Amino acid sequence: MYTRKEKFIKQLTALVTVTLGGSTTFAGLCIWNGNENFYRDYVMPFTRRLDPETSHGLAVFAMKHCLIKKQLKPDAESLSTRLWNINFSNPVGLAAGFDKQAEAMQGLHRTGFGFVEIGSVTPKPQEGNPKPRVFRLEEDNAIINRYGFNSEGHEAVFHRVRQEKEKQERAIIGVNLGKNKISAMEDVRDYVTGVEKFGAIADYLVINISSPNTPGLRGLQQKAELENLIACVLEARNKLGTSNLPPLLVKIAPDLSEAEKKDVASVILKEKCRVDGIIVCNTTTSRPSDLKSQCKDEIGGLSGQPLKDISTRCIRDFYRLTNGQIPIIGVGGISSGQDAYEKILAGASLVQLYTSFALQGPPVVRRIKRELDEILRSNGYQNVAEAIGKSSQGN
Repeated sequence: MYTRKEKFIKQLTALVTVTLGGSTTFAGLCIWNGNENFYRDYVMPFTRRLDPETSHGLAVFAMKHCLIKKQLKPDAESLSTRLWNINFSNPVGLAAGFDKQAEAMQGLHRTGFGFVEIGSVTPKPQEGNPKPRVFRLEEDNAIINRYGFNSEGHEAVFHRVRQEKEKQERAIIGVNLGKNKISAMEDVRDYVTGVEKFGAIADYLVINISSPNTPGLRGLQQKAELENLIACVLEARNKLGTSNLPPLLVKIAPDLSEAEKKDVASVILKEKCRVDGIIVCNTTTSRPSDLKSQCKDEIGGLSGQPLKDISTRCIRDFYRLTNGQIPIIGVGGISSGQDAYEKILAGASLVQLYTSFALQGPPVVRRIKRELDEILRSNGYQNVAEAIGKSSQGN
C-alpha cells in the first residue's frame, strides 16, 4: 500500500509525464504539419535566440531529414509554368545560399518549392570567411551575410546531387557555381570546371559573378571580362556529351550603374554570349538610410525587405534592356504573394526566396503560393506566364 504522500507523488509524476508528453507531441505535430501560427509564435522566436549560423545549420538539418510533412495538395493550375523545356509545378524556388552543400534538396522539395538552387559550389573545398559572418536585422526583416563561398567542393556536392537526381520524385535542381578564393579572378577555369562537372546532372547551371563576399569577383561583370567568361562557359556547356544541355544562367548584382546594366544586357544578347537566363539579383552592398538594426553596418551582402524595391527595379530594367528575350529569375525581398506578383509583372518568369524562408520558416512557401494564386485569378490571369512583364511593357 502506498502512503498518501507516495500516492500523491506518483499521481503528480504521471500528470507531468502526460502533460510533457502531450505538449511535445502537439509541438511535434505542429512542426511536422507546418502550422504557420505555431512557427510564428514558437519555432521562429526560439531559433532567433540562437546564433544565426547555428540557426541556419539547424534549418538545413531539419530539411535534410525531411522533418516537415510533404505537401500533398497539388499546386494550383495557375502556378504551373514551362521554361527551358522544364515543367515547374509552381514558380517559387529557393535561392542559392541556403542549401550550400546540397544536403537538403528532398526536404525542400517536400516543403513546396518549385525548384531548389544549391551552392554556391567551388571546385576545391574552402572554409569561407571567418565567423561571425551572418547577422540578423530583425527590425528590418533582413540579413547581412559574408559567408564567402564556404563550400565542401565539387566532388562532395556532385555525389549528393546525383543521388537526388536518381529519385523518382525529386526536386528540380539548379547548381550555382562559384570561384575559389585562391583562384585568379580573371581566370575562368573554375566556372568551366563546374560546367563540365555538373552539366550532365543539373537541371540548370548558374554562373555566380555577383557575390560581394569574394574580393574582385564582381569585376567579372565588366563588359570585356563578362564577354570572355560567358563565351568560355557556353563553349564548355555546348561540348558536354549529353543529349539535353542544361540552361546556363548568370547571376547579377543589384549595385550596377545604368551604364553597367546596359553593358551586361548588350553582352548577353550577343549570339556567342546568349545565355538562357539571368538571376536578378544577388545581395546588395548598399545600406538604405532607414535601416534600424544594430548590425546594419556589418560588412557583407544585405538581403530581405530592404532589397525588395531595388530588386524589382533591376528586374524591370533588365527586362526592358533585353526586350524580354532573356528569361529572368527574380530574387530579393519576397515575403508575400504580392511581392512575388510584383516581380513577375516586372519581368520575372520565376522567383526565389531566401531571407523570408530563413526568418519565417517553411510555412511561408505555401502561403506565398496560395496568395499568388489568388492574386493572379483576381486580376484575370489564368496562368502565371500571362502576367510576365506586364508592368514593364511599353515603358
